[in-house]
Amino acid sequence: MASVDSSVEVEGATAAAGDGLTHSMRKNGRFVNPWPGWALPSFTGSPNMFHLMWKFTTGSGDLSSIPSQEVLDTTLPVVTPDFSSSVPQDGMKVTWLGHASVLVQFENISVLTDPIFSQRAAPLQFMGPKRYRGPPCSVQDLPAVDVVVISHNHYDHLDYNTVKDLHKRFGERLCWHVPLGMLSWMKSIGCENVVEQDWWQEERVKDREDIKVVFTPAAHWCKRGPTDDNLVLWGSWCVIGRRSRFFFGGDTGYCHGFKEIGKKYGPFNLAAIPIGAYEPRDFMKNQHVNPEEAVQIHQDVYAKQSLGIHWGTFKLTFEGYLEPRSRVKEAMEAKGLKVEDFFTLDHGGSRVIPIPQAEPSFEKETAT
Repeated sequence: MASVDSSVEVEGATAAAGDGLTHSMRKNGRFVNPWPGWALPSFTGSPNMFHLMWKFTTGSGDLSSIPSQEVLDTTLPVVTPDFSSSVPQDGMKVTWLGHASVLVQFENISVLTDPIFSQRAAPLQFMGPKRYRGPPCSVQDLPAVDVVVISHNHYDHLDYNTVKDLHKRFGERLCWHVPLGMLSWMKSIGCENVVEQDWWQEERVKDREDIKVVFTPAAHWCKRGPTDDNLVLWGSWCVIGRRSRFFFGGDTGYCHGFKEIGKKYGPFNLAAIPIGAYEPRDFMKNQHVNPEEAVQIHQDVYAKQSLGIHWGTFKLTFEGYLEPRSRVKEAMEAKGLKVEDFFTLDHGGSRVIPIPQAEPSFEKETAT
């Protein structure tokens, strides 16, 4: 495990450990991005800045690109997830639960990412960004969940009510893998089966030594209150079994850390990569990839197939609600890649990704 206070050259983003990997970095007790040129957006950087922040805070503002529920039911359906069908031994089943919440089942384990089942992504449920597509199921409807991975602590990725409900239902059987700095928050809710991880830290799943969970880099930031800026780390996740590899991009701007992830842990059978909440670009560029950058991540991590997430659920930014889906397709075509290899799902929809029997996964990384 790398020390979170290890020195890092910001310009080169090269770890002092000499392993060729970019490690997490702190300054004055707070995490910072080691990526060259990264900076938080400026309030003076966009003519739409105050409008955007008002919308994010109140959930009000221009919703003209969100049509009626009748139209949404056709263009962006919410379907009841099929949790009754078994997961093939030679497959990985993925179900999109909206936004960045994904249930991935493979090798007799179920992994849930950044779960949010609340109607609003906010500390209070009477204000803040509201879903225009509801959750396709409740926590009570979920099948058994073994592992939850959390990418960072923003309200649309770490939801208090959802964490409480998951803990109430599954108790200490459910293992939470979280970034550095989040352990005390999890324990304040009552969760004790929590593993706090730094970038590149590898942990085995309790009672499943054949499953490895790795926290990996991303370009983002953390904040839940007025004074807690970046006291918690942010990142992406790799879940590695004996034959299957899953990558979860979380919430991120583009950075060369994804090439490092691909080199060390790729190829991945499936990646869940954010594709939405990217306009206006001058404000969002460092923290949210656009569809073209999402396709670049797909290539960087050597994903065989990728699912587009972080779109079509909350009105957070200015792009049209269906634009991320169409731009991913266009970006794949522009690069001469198979369009079907970067797909989207209906809310509640599932897909089974075939895993060839001959493919080693866990053995490959163990040997390196």
